[in-house]
Amino acid sequence: MEYNQIIADLQSKKYKPVYFLMGEEPYFIDMVADYVEGNVLDEAERDFNQSVLYGRDVSTNDVVSAAKRFPMMAEHQVIIVKEAQEIKDLVPRAKQKAKSELETYLDNPQASTILVLCYKYKKLDKRSSLYKAIDKVGVVLSSAKLYDNKVPDWINNYLKGKDYSIGPKASALLTEYLGTNLSKISNELDKLMISLPAKSEITTDHIQNNIGISKDYNVFELQTALGKKDVVKANRIINYFAANPKEHPMVLTIISLYGYFCKLLKYAFLKDKSQKNVASAIGVHPFFVKEYESAAKNFSVKKLRSIFSYLREYDMKSKGVDSGSATHGELLKELVFKIMH
Repeated sequence: MEYNQIIADLQSKKYKPVYFLMGEEPYFIDMVADYVEGNVLDEAERDFNQSVLYGRDVSTNDVVSAAKRFPMMAEHQVIIVKEAQEIKDLVPRAKQKAKSELETYLDNPQASTILVLCYKYKKLDKRSSLYKAIDKVGVVLSSAKLYDNKVPDWINNYLKGKDYSIGPKASALLTEYLGTNLSKISNELDKLMISLPAKSEITTDHIQNNIGISKDYNVFELQTALGKKDVVKANRIINYFAANPKEHPMVLTIISLYGYFCKLLKYAFLKDKSQKNVASAIGVHPFFVKEYESAAKNFSVKKLRSIFSYLREYDMKSKGVDSGSATHGELLKELVFKIMH
């Protein structure tokens, strides 16, 4: 089941006896668990009817025993098991024929218990008997990591739900620097919204002033400068990177440039160069398609192939291979010079 549907059902008080929250993206797992923890029981009921357990401290037997208890002066009791992936005997071994304790419990779960298992960074095999037992009576959330090109849309939707908006350049800047860590992104956005009136549009200026990400000296702007072959701007940014190596490590700069030139190479071979198709094919917001169209005129396929060789070469040099005494700042300047000429 999708995260949004689970939250909607919980808000409507449509409860299931077990919620198995699994996958590589912890954000959605935490959101469901936090909602259950903060909203299913009222404050007076929680003292006796809500327990938060940790996988490293309990066994499956402990969890099942807690789940079998009856609530005290309440309709439900809530058992939340965080870091459930650390329970050694939770998932049956592949060749185990007998039912696990959790499977046996799920044959006849306690109707008044809401059991939430937070199984982070791992997944159950959908073919397993445990998965089927959970799916039969409860809810399974499979929380997958978002691809880089999906994060800006997630940011837009997150802010829209809180009556704010953001421009494509600002959301791309956030994605570039905060990656796909949704918990980190939401935390920074929440802090930013505190300082802004409701219904505001978040801009690159807001991000620079409140989050500390420079709107002028970042990898995103470096890519734009290289695409335009703006030598002055590109070197100004590289000089800034050289002066701030901790905030702009060379290896991450090279990874970002590799992704940028991969998109340009994909663009070069597209037959349908309509805005919609380009955006979909290379994985960018339609707002940025014109930028790639313009940059593609400055880099032939032959030149792009040379650039990939330069990126590999300077990636090795950044790790100390045949770099001599050159600093990372000096290496970046050499790399940019070769890309631009």
